[in-house]
Amino acid sequence: MSESKSDTSGPVLRNLEKMLPDLEALYKDVHAHPELSMQEKRTAGLAAERLRAAGYEVTSGVGKTGVVGLLRNGKGPTVLLRADMDALPIKEGTGLPYASKATAKDHDGKAVPVAHMCGHDMHVAWLSGAAKLLADSRSTWRGTLMTVFQPGEETAEGAQAMINDGMLKRFPAPDVVLGQHVMVGPSGTVAGSSGPITSAADSLQIRIFGRGAHGSMPQASIDPVVMAASTVMRLQTIVSREVAATDAAVVTIGVLQAGSKENVIPDDAIIKLNVRTFNEGVRRHVLAAIERIVNAEAEASGAPRKPEITTLDRYPLNVNDETASNRIAEAFRGYFSPDRVIHTGPAPASEDFGCFGTAWKVPSVFWFVGGTDPAVYAKAKKANRLNELPVNHSPKFAPVLHPTLRTGVETLVVAARAWLASTQESLAAGESHARHKKTA
Repeated sequence: MSESKSDTSGPVLRNLEKMLPDLEALYKDVHAHPELSMQEKRTAGLAAERLRAAGYEVTSGVGKTGVVGLLRNGKGPTVLLRADMDALPIKEGTGLPYASKATAKDHDGKAVPVAHMCGHDMHVAWLSGAAKLLADSRSTWRGTLMTVFQPGEETAEGAQAMINDGMLKRFPAPDVVLGQHVMVGPSGTVAGSSGPITSAADSLQIRIFGRGAHGSMPQASIDPVVMAASTVMRLQTIVSREVAATDAAVVTIGVLQAGSKENVIPDDAIIKLNVRTFNEGVRRHVLAAIERIVNAEAEASGAPRKPEITTLDRYPLNVNDETASNRIAEAFRGYFSPDRVIHTGPAPASEDFGCFGTAWKVPSVFWFVGGTDPAVYAKAKKANRLNELPVNHSPKFAPVLHPTLRTGVETLVVAARAWLASTQESLAAGESHARHKKTA
């Protein structure tokens, strides 16, 4: 879309076309040099460098590797735009010429492949572009823009780490917190809704204890492998038999580890699982059911001790403020053609984005930008094969560059301008205040 239909966003986005080659280069650079959660030093440096060049006050190292840029531009609302920066411990399988070949050490010191298989590299490019365009057009708006490049979203550490690092005291309180994510969907489209938009998530590790023995003498053991297998199967009944059809929940077992040799019954087994819910009551019930089943299976097997249940990470339910969401939707409909603005239900993916709005007690809005080639998406949809498209966290997830890159910059700018006062509005407000003061 080369021309804006919005009077307020048009002047800001006028130079987007010229900027796209530079943003594409930034995207490919970040994609080829991914960094694990809370290790995003290089990416943070690129973000800080671009913000400084655009005239922002920049604070680095917030919550370890987070970057905050402030552009104070007169009296008006304060708008926070957020992008996450971290990559995943996944070996890339896209075959792209700029595909990642990087490796790094994870939290446990283990060497792992690293790749941007969730799209945070696109998020960095989007926010960098929007920040530059808004800075270059500051004569058209008034207020304060706060750009946040957040670390550690994939481990649910980053947002809270920035908050714990005094973010609420060190920076002005925003009037609204805005964020977005590239997802499977036709490139060039934007989707969202008010209310719950991403699920709550709880990741747990369960250590089951048994008694090891020789494989030829199972009677001398309390077999944790059998215990773990029974537990895994029983956990599958929580959603199918304990959650109402009108509610939603997911319980996924991602790790089942036990033993190291085929003729040795081990002493213990490890289960790692993930829970997704959209309702706090459902969440509490599912977590209680997991604990009940795990302990009951251990007792039924005669385990020498109760299992250990450890929380690995926790993502809050992300809820879009209704009034703010409607304002964003109206701004998008005023800029994009109607077929490009889609109403969608909540996604089962999870985000720590909502921590910022919750901490400041201000409205937040989160939406999705399509990243799939429109022709590929249409063909898959017609064949009822959408589930076969590579999704976020797949080794083959790769958003099509255009028009995804352009659209994500546009959405951030349009959303920010829905709050930032235009110059004319600020002048009118100032004149009104002066008249009121004079008559008083």
